[in-house]
Amino acid sequence: MSTHRSLTRLAGLIVVGAFAFAACSSSGSATASLSTSTSSMDALVTAAKAEGALTTIALPHSWCNYGEALTGFTTKYGIKITELNPDGSSSQEIDAIKANTSNPGPQAPDVIDVGLSFGPQAVTDKLITPYKVQTWADIPDSAKDATGYWYGDYFGLMSFETNTAVVKNVPKSFKDLLDPQYKGQVALSGDPTQSNQAISAVWAAALANGGTLDNVQPGLDYFKKLNDEGNFVPVIAKTATVASGETPIRLTWTYNGLGDKDSLKGNPAVEVAVPTDATFGGMYVQAISAYAPHPNAARLWEEYLYSDEGQLIWLKGYCNPIRYDAMKAANKIPADLAAKLPVSSGTTVLPTLDQITAASAAITKGWPTTVGVTVK
Repeated sequence: MSTHRSLTRLAGLIVVGAFAFAACSSSGSATASLSTSTSSMDALVTAAKAEGALTTIALPHSWCNYGEALTGFTTKYGIKITELNPDGSSSQEIDAIKANTSNPGPQAPDVIDVGLSFGPQAVTDKLITPYKVQTWADIPDSAKDATGYWYGDYFGLMSFETNTAVVKNVPKSFKDLLDPQYKGQVALSGDPTQSNQAISAVWAAALANGGTLDNVQPGLDYFKKLNDEGNFVPVIAKTATVASGETPIRLTWTYNGLGDKDSLKGNPAVEVAVPTDATFGGMYVQAISAYAPHPNAARLWEEYLYSDEGQLIWLKGYCNPIRYDAMKAANKIPADLAAKLPVSSGTTVLPTLDQITAASAAITKGWPTTVGVTVK
């Protein structure tokens, strides 16, 4: 089924917490509040242009078509973007804010795009500041913090991206990956003690091996077996490692695999498959650093991403944008883009925030003891 049909299900499954709204003074403090209610878009654009810069982090150009988003924002507003650590993990994004609370320089990110579980923790740690975009009402209540600290942006499905020039028999399930023919070929798209994407892959493996959303141990046991069999490669897989054959099979979100398929243009040919034994979905969220050196540019960036233009840029990158249902109802989704959404054979499983928090803790703690291999 197309993943866009799961957005309504997403609203019913993802539970978000409500946090006390800290009304306050200026940007640069952990309790600063930014809101569209105090300024018009024209005023915001003027203020952002006066700052003249924006710093992002962990946004690979092939991820959700972020390359076009970054270029489009600069073209539209003339604001230069500094891109930090494009292949960084959600944990590294949070760490970058922590490390630069008193540093307004180029190493301080203005905005972050992280796995859902990292949003509430960033609120607790007073690292992000609230802001509500003009299209706030289109974001399902269950996919955003009520006071605006963080808000869902898109979601995708865990999949296998396979270099078919190296792998002749494309795996279709987690069970398939254990076959000896895949020796030294299977990799994760991150360190499972830090990366939301890698954690989600382990979780999906749990569902394929008798586990549940509340029991991820079978996923850890599965990767121990995969490693013991010699099929697992402890290298963080990227587009380049898939293309070179170093990691010809990587577990990644559908939008990353399909984006690679487009960008590689058949050199080598890539096939993307949602595993038949686990249709697992994951949502990411946006937030603005409480210590953003460019707070107005940060707000304008969020306005851009949540506008129709920004949402369609994500959709072009095979990500299911959070405003999909509202835009579809308003006939704003081009048919050709809707047709490109990934297809799966099972019902999409989308965990709640509480389940994500518990599973992330269990996987990050259990990987070193159960699997016992460092991914880097």
